[in-house]
Amino acid sequence: MKAWQIDRLGGQLRLNDIAVPETRSGSVLVRVEAQSLMSYLKDYVEGKLPAYRVPEGGFIPGGNAIGVIEAIGEDVWHLKPGQRVVISCHLVARENVPEPAQILIGVTSPGGIADAVQQSWRDGTLAEYVLFPASTVTPLDGFEDFDLAQLTVITRCIVPFGGLLRGRLTAGETVIINGATGAYGSAAVLVALAMGAARVVVAGRNKEALDVLAKTDELRVSSVMLTGDVGKDTEALRKTAGGGAHLAFDMVGGAKDPNSTLAALGSLYRQGRLVLMGSTVTPVPINYMLMMFNSLEIIGNFMYPHNAYLPLLALLRTGQLDMSPIVPKEFSLADLPQAMEYAAKAQSLECVVVTTKDRG
Repeated sequence: MKAWQIDRLGGQLRLNDIAVPETRSGSVLVRVEAQSLMSYLKDYVEGKLPAYRVPEGGFIPGGNAIGVIEAIGEDVWHLKPGQRVVISCHLVARENVPEPAQILIGVTSPGGIADAVQQSWRDGTLAEYVLFPASTVTPLDGFEDFDLAQLTVITRCIVPFGGLLRGRLTAGETVIINGATGAYGSAAVLVALAMGAARVVVAGRNKEALDVLAKTDELRVSSVMLTGDVGKDTEALRKTAGGGAHLAFDMVGGAKDPNSTLAALGSLYRQGRLVLMGSTVTPVPINYMLMMFNSLEIIGNFMYPHNAYLPLLALLRTGQLDMSPIVPKEFSLADLPQAMEYAAKAQSLECVVVTTKDRG
């Protein structure tokens, strides 16, 4: 099979001919059909993101994907060959311990015992076939009439869905999305609407992108152009939200200051929740009295529950989740370098999809 391999981050990415993986207990061999690219994949493979840890020696990068089961290993009971599935790179060890190890297969390990898990499951999805744990694979039954590239957008929506679940978003609530003009932030808008949010306030510093997002649902989506002044931005968010928000979803990446996050926190109703799911490394100073008097919550969240694709797919199947505002831009597996270049500059409502043709 063809597979993209790299010996280390910052090394040379090569398209190689390698053997198709053999199944093992608890595993599923999947023929990859399509996958969405992370917008930062180019910087990742070039070694510009030092926080990421990868397996020693060569590995195949790549995250979530859609494909068809080719074979199953022992101790796999429900999944069957020929079944279309969505693959999640988020693997959590299935052991009854207080803090089970977790990794993103083909992406990173947080260190510690997770490094051993990563050595066992080292290869991601940028290949024609992949071997993944059965626990990371979800059937895609009932989506035969969906366009494959458009269906692949679900692998972008799953990340904010995890954060909105963690924040306990309830139908009828108002949610503020900070960092809404990024890839995951824009997907969060569509997911929040699907989950029944009565009002979605999109916040950011790119007016053109905010205006585009506001048009996804002119009745329920409003925008706020942030200025960097915490006081002014807090007031603007509260006013646009109709007095305040029940939930703020923070998906800011690479911020040079915490001001937008603080404005989102200050815009919450009493007993409101702030979910932190972005990638900024800037410390956020917390007003103790503000938190205490208003019974506010700050919730950190990484990824999503292992079974989260099931309810998200149900929202898509019933028409509650409309992913059509996000437009797929297709590339072949062989054109990965060009796809990475495009993904790094893509608009918020574009999704770069790499498709793998069946060689059979």
